[in-house]
Amino acid sequence: MTSNDYLSIWLSLKVALYTSIIALPIAIIIGYFLARRNFKGKSIIEAILHLPMVMPPVTTGYLLLILLGSNSLLGTFLKNTFDIKIAFTFEAAVIASAIVSFPLIMRSVKVAMEMVDPNLEQASKTLGASPLQTFVYITLPLATPGILGGFVLAFARSLGEFGATITFAGNIAGETRTLPLAIYAKMQVPGQEHETFYLVGISVIISFAAIIGSEYFYQKKKNLTK
Repeated sequence: MTSNDYLSIWLSLKVALYTSIIALPIAIIIGYFLARRNFKGKSIIEAILHLPMVMPPVTTGYLLLILLGSNSLLGTFLKNTFDIKIAFTFEAAVIASAIVSFPLIMRSVKVAMEMVDPNLEQASKTLGASPLQTFVYITLPLATPGILGGFVLAFARSLGEFGATITFAGNIAGETRTLPLAIYAKMQVPGQEHETFYLVGISVIISFAAIIGSEYFYQKKKNLTK
């Protein structure tokens, strides 16, 4: 493998880590709100939040390109005002991956919050704890295994992201070419079968390890709720 191949592996891990870290606090806030509140239009809100999980990733990337591309209204404003370019950069790869994987971590957080006994939260408030204290010291610790499971699952999904990334961030070696894009690039070149196989093997190993980690946290959550 070449230095660019190793760089693609590192970029994938970096994008996946950034994606999961960025999505986690947002998922905790939204997941808790959806788990503990019933309101008119809730199902519509949840459907919108889950759209990136069911839409073709290329569609998500195209919409991001329309919204934040260099010729878009917002993209032009950011470029002219702050000299910020998003499309076809490392940041674009993180944004695309974060949006595609967000429904997974958000759903995991929501389920984890729903499994926390509301009576424990009510008891905490009855004893004088504020809503924030109840959330920090009761809800969050009990939901932590499920939250961590969602974090790892989002990490794994980010490792395999292709469509939105290549559409919005491009396939630029050393900058936006993550592991899936590197595999795709190798497949286009005759005589690169061995290199492609190695990258595929590494991708499978990393993804498998992430899934095992996610399952571990889910099982831990089940044990806590028994």
